[in-house]
Formats: sequence, structure tokens, C-alpha cells
Amino acid sequence: MPEQVNKTPCCLGLLAHVDAGKTTLSEAMLYLAGAKRTLGRVDHGDAALDTDPLERARGITIFSKQARLTCGGRELVLVDTPGHADFAPEAERVMPVLDCAVLVVSGTDGVQAHTLTLWHLLQRYNVPVFLFVNKMDLPGSDRGKLLSQLRDRLSPGCVPMDLPREELEEAAAVCDDALLEQYLSGSPVTDGNLRSLIQERKLFPVCFGSALRLSGVQTLLDTLARFAPEKAWPAEFGARVYKISRDPQGNRLTWLRVTGGELRVRMPVSYRNLKGETLEEKPLQLRLYSGEKFTLSDAAPAGTLAAVTGLTATWAGQALGAEEAAPPPALEPVMTYRVKLPKGVDPSQALPKLKLLEEEEPQLRLLWEGDQIHVQIMGRVQLEVFTSLVRDRLGMEVTLEDRRIFYKETIRGTVEGVGHFEPLRHYAEVHLLLEPLPAGSGLVFDTVCPTDVLDGNYQSLILTHLAEKTHRGVLIGAPITDMKLTLLVGKAHLKHTEGGDFRQATYRAVRQGLMQAESVLLEPWYDFSLTAPTDSIGRAITDIRAMGGEFDAPQASGDMSILKGTVPAGEVRDYADTLAAYTRGRGRLQLAFHGYAPCHNAKEVIEAAAYDPEADTGNTPDSVFCAHGAGFNVKWDRVRDYMHLESGLKTEKPPVLLQRSRIDDRELEAIMEREFGPARRRIYTAPAQRSAKEEVPLPPPRQKWILVDGYNIIFAWEDLKKQAEADLDAARRQLCDAMVGYAGFTGTQVVVVFDGYRQKGSLGEKERYHNIRLVYTGEGETADRYLEELAAGIGKNDSVWVASSDSLVQLSSFRSGVLRMSARELGEEVERASREIGKFLKN
Repeated sequence: MPEQVNKTPCCLGLLAHVDAGKTTLSEAMLYLAGAKRTLGRVDHGDAALDTDPLERARGITIFSKQARLTCGGRELVLVDTPGHADFAPEAERVMPVLDCAVLVVSGTDGVQAHTLTLWHLLQRYNVPVFLFVNKMDLPGSDRGKLLSQLRDRLSPGCVPMDLPREELEEAAAVCDDALLEQYLSGSPVTDGNLRSLIQERKLFPVCFGSALRLSGVQTLLDTLARFAPEKAWPAEFGARVYKISRDPQGNRLTWLRVTGGELRVRMPVSYRNLKGETLEEKPLQLRLYSGEKFTLSDAAPAGTLAAVTGLTATWAGQALGAEEAAPPPALEPVMTYRVKLPKGVDPSQALPKLKLLEEEEPQLRLLWEGDQIHVQIMGRVQLEVFTSLVRDRLGMEVTLEDRRIFYKETIRGTVEGVGHFEPLRHYAEVHLLLEPLPAGSGLVFDTVCPTDVLDGNYQSLILTHLAEKTHRGVLIGAPITDMKLTLLVGKAHLKHTEGGDFRQATYRAVRQGLMQAESVLLEPWYDFSLTAPTDSIGRAITDIRAMGGEFDAPQASGDMSILKGTVPAGEVRDYADTLAAYTRGRGRLQLAFHGYAPCHNAKEVIEAAAYDPEADTGNTPDSVFCAHGAGFNVKWDRVRDYMHLESGLKTEKPPVLLQRSRIDDRELEAIMEREFGPARRRIYTAPAQRSAKEEVPLPPPRQKWILVDGYNIIFAWEDLKKQAEADLDAARRQLCDAMVGYAGFTGTQVVVVFDGYRQKGSLGEKERYHNIRLVYTGEGETADRYLEELAAGIGKNDSVWVASSDSLVQLSSFRSGVLRMSARELGEEVERASREIGKFLKN
């Protein structure tokens, strides 16, 4: 796709740990760039980007805001993000739309736990980083120690930008082997080289100063003007949504960055909502914000950040047009609370109103459990902000109770889950491969199902159903994570499959697979850094051990000691207050989300939950089959005996050696009638009246059949095709011998049909060849017609495949509602069986 260089503003994120002076720096940057006439201050409540009453009341940034400024001929869009760890997901949502970021570090505190969290997130989203070390005017700030800490804990590529040019070039050259070789050969390091190193995240410019004193801020602005990345954008329209909000008039705003082409007012935009439904809507306004003010534009070229009205169902993190989907968020809430509503308020009526807040703040995840509303929260500060938002926006005084850890579940090992949904006049079957993934991977969905087995539209529908639901584990009913769910095979019915059938089959396949797997309970863990007087560090070690935490040996720093490690989030609770109490205010605890890991007290949690996965009717692992016009339920552990499709996971079976035999036509016709005729259907008769406690007998499992279009396979397989050119009879024998071995090894019933349509005077012939059946059709009877009638005759109580690459034969098998197998796929099946037979004979 052709790319175009677009001189749109550089999108610059401003990130920091709490109290690093980030908002003060944004004020200084706007002031020195001429975007503001006066300096605002957080403690005065007049900062340009902290405009929400909650932000001004608390003196912290809660919501991301943007402002425009120009420096050195470069136009920048400054995006200010929250610094408190409780609102880190808000900062993460902005990162995919950034061209670069300024990470602010306090000169008195150095690199904090949340600094590392932000650093890793910027690395995850491949965002170039400039560093500003603030508060260098305060006692305790040591430039040399701070630079050493940045290089040790962040990257060796952290280079001060106020070095003499020769030293700067030498420090930059060390960051890249090719550039170092060039530099040692006598070539200078150019600004273009520096810009490339920054873009590739090999060089991280560092500026030191004091935002409050306007010290070092101009150096930062000049550095950004010279080295901020310039992007080339594709010509095709694309955009990424990073926030949803509402203006004072209640208009819904979709905040996005155009990542390709151009977005125009009234231009049709197609997208999927969270339900998977496709919508086409037109933007009514394109707003370009700076602080609280905005200008309207008729068009937004690639690279533009805009707030769009007119899109009613977009969501934060969504990709529009040609834009690729972003990875799932790394940060998520770890605590769940029950929302206690005011007396007389119906929870079912309050939930849609609260959902409006969730839409704007996705980290406030609302759950509906047992006619009660629960909310997931990052921490105590966010809890207080949530109750304030509900009061101010919805006029309800709510309290949060019943604090619980938000657990998750995953699996060990690989399993195949099967779901079948076939009440009367409905039909769908789904086979899924469930595989564990590394921690933090989330859920990944894929398909390897051939389109000649299941139509692509049905496969897309199955993937949508996998993504639309919160699938529950079988230990305590917690959501599953860190797994890949792959569609192996599926089956629809030409007449009876309806929209909801694959939803039911997909849900049941996931659950049936989980019931077979070895499940693992996961809980959230924190990285912690605990600083305490050395004489109190023993108490801290004892407490962390009691919590089930893990840590390294403490490090001494003067009369203080530092303890670092990981600890279960559910055990920490208000330990920061406890630490401050027994150290007389000198102790300090820093926490950063580490991720989900195996639960340290899984047995205790599982027993307390007393969850019965088979009793959870909303997440059933059982399947529904049909026999003689009536649906019947099959328990999850017997579904594989009744499934209509062959397993997507191949299992070894010992070969069965059968003897060659010849039978006369009368005996053969009797066998064919028994296999294909009136006696083909197994009889299942339910008693007219049965006790509710009496077990209903189930129909027997299904037999697999492969009906082979003989001549089509011969002329599709290269070795048989060459043999047929010299001796057609020999080619037929080779095909039949191959199918004999396959049938014996797999236990499959095989019928090979050779077309006698053009053989004058042929009456047709049927015979048994070892353990397979051969059919030569008579004059005027085509193989595809015979195969269609034969498949229909066997009936749907058995699993029938037609092997042919002839389009007419495949079409006729599709009309019969049986499965299709190409000549190539049959060859692969036969070859696989041949290898397994060889292994068996060697043993």
C-alpha cells in the first residue's frame, strides 16, 4: 500500500508516577511555547489540563486531556495522562496513538515502581521515549546517581542531551553497532542518526530541570522539536479509538486518531459494536480540542487527533477501517466490590445508567451476578472517584461492599472441546482446540478449519461468539485467560442451522474442553518495593512471608533497607498504613501490577467457593443431540461418543488386520441392504412415561464412513495418475490397497465407487475387497448420483464423508448435508495412517 508523508502534529504523551510534577511540566511547556499567557498550578486549582472538578479537588490527573502547542516549527499535540497507579489503564489506552512520550521522573524519588510499569507499557506499544528528570532544585537530587539509576533500571541508552556535541555523538554511537563502526571510521553522528536511534528505541534523550522554576523545560522543547519522530501514513482510511466521553451538553464523543487516509464529516464509517453487529454511521462533527476549547474541521487527515460526534457504539481500543487491532490491555482491575444502591433503586434499572460510566471509563468493569451489580476497581483512590462520579453524574449515593479478589483460571496441557446443539430443526457442531499460553497473553482466537468443511461465514460467526462472551472456568467460575482457542472443524445443516445454533455449540465446546482439562486458579500479584528503617526490616520480612510473598535479600542504604519482590494482591490490603504505623511514618510501600500467577492458597479458595460447574446451567458443558424427532441431552463426558465429526486431534489406534474374501452378488446385496437400507437406522424409543429420577438410555455412538470417488482420486494423486496412464487396473488396485490399510487402522467403513456411466452394456458390480466395499456403477449411472443417494441412504445417525475433488460431487454431497474431503486431504489422511501402521509394526 502506498504511503504518504504527512506533516500532521506530533502526538506526544506525558506520563509519570504520582507527584513527579507532570502537570507542572505541562503548564511550563504550554507557557514557554506561547500556548498560555500565565502559568497555572496544581495546588491553585487552575492547571490548564486538570479541568474536571474531581481533579481540581484532589490535585491529581484522573482523565487524559490534550493541548496544542508549537515549538521550533513543530506542532505538538500534548496528551496529559493520569499519574496515579489506580488510573494507569487510562494512560495505557492512550499509548497506541502516541508518536512519542515524555516520561517524567522525580529527582528526589528516582525510578519508582509505577515508573517501571509505564516503561514496560511504552516498550509493549513500541513508543519512543524522552525522559525529563524533574525537581532537580530540591535537596537530595543527585544528577550522577539519577543518570546511573536510569541506565541501570530503564536502559543503557539513556543519554543526557546537554552534553558537548562530541560526547553526545560518542554516547549515541555506542547505542548501535553499525553507527559505532561508522563513527570509529571517522564519520560524524548526524541529527538524522539520532532521530533514527530514538525512533528505534535505542536512544532515550534525558533532560534535567525543574518545571516549577522553568529550568530545563526549554531544552526539552528544543529536543522534541529536533528529534520527535515524523511518520509516514498509508493512503487507505484507518483510525484508532482511544477514549469515549460526553461533553457538557451530553453529546457522545469518540476520541480517535486517524492512522491512514482522511476522515471527513458525513463520510460513511463501518464498524462492529461490542455485540458483533455491523453498523454504518456518519461523523456529524470533527472537533480538534486544546484543553476545554475546540475548533471544528470538515476533514481530519492521517495523524490527526479528533473528537467525533455521530458514532453511537464505538469503544475504547477499537480499530476502524484498515487499522489493525491493538493487543489486549496489560493492566486490569484486581478487586471486585458489590455496589450497594440507595433504598428503593432497582438494580436492573440502575445498571444501564452505570454502564454509561463504564463506556467512558473501561477500567470500571461492571458485572451482573445474581441480581446484584459488582464493579472491578484498581484501588482505593479509584473507589472514591467512582462513588463521586455516580453521585455527580447520576445523582445516586452508592457504597461499595464485599471486597473480593478478581480471580482467573487457565489450563495446563492441550484438549479438544466439542459442542453439539441439535434440538428439533436446529443443528451445529463445533470442535475447538484449547491450548495454554504464557502468562499475560489473554485469550487468542484462531481457525484452521478448511472452508470446504465449514463455510467461512460460519467460521467468522464462531470466532465472534468466542470473543463476545466472558467464558467461565470450572474451578470457581472465574473468567478464563492465557489460552488459545482454535476452531478445528465444524458442521452446519443446509436447512436447519439458524443464527443462534453456533452460539450454543461454541459455548458448550469451550466448557466441555475445560471440564476435561487440568485447570489452574490464578490470582493477581503485585511487584513491591518496601523501604523501612533497618531495625524494622525484620518485621516487614515476617509480614511479607505471612502474605505468601516472595522477595530477594534486603539491600541496605544508610540507616534504611529496601526489600523487593512479589506478593499476592489479595493479601496486601492496607499494609501501607500498617507499615507507616510501626515505622513511625518512615516506612514506604510501592506497588505495581505484576500480572496473574498461580494462586498461593488455591485449595482454600476453591473449597470456599463451593462451585459446581455441572450445576451452572448458564455455562453448561453438555450437548444436545437429536434422534427420531426428539432432542436429548448428552453429558459432557460422553459427548465424544455421539459427535458427528471426527476428532480434530488424531489419536493412535492399533491396526486391525482383516482377511481377503469374495462373496457372491446375493450375499453382497444382503450386506449392502443391511448397511445402507431399511435397517440402517438404530432404533431409539423413549417410554411414554418415565420417572424424573430414572436415567434415559442414550442412542449408541456414530460410525464414520468415507465414500470415495475412485477415478477422481486416481487422477488427482500423481503416482496413481502416472500408473493409470500405463495400466488403469493396476491404479485401481493400488488405490483399493491404500484404502484397505486406512480402513483397518482407523476402523472407518470405506466404500470406493468407480464410474461406469460411459461403459456400454455395464450392469454394475458390487464386491467386498478385504475390509472395504467396491461399487462399479452401471451404464447411465454417474458416480456423483450414486454417491449422493448412498450418502442420503446411510442417514445422519452416522458420520459420512465424501472424498472427491470433483465440484459436482462436492455440490451433491453438500446438498445431502454430509461432509466433504478433497483428494489432497484424503491423501494426507491415508499417508498419516500408513506412517502410524509402520510405527506399530516396528514396535
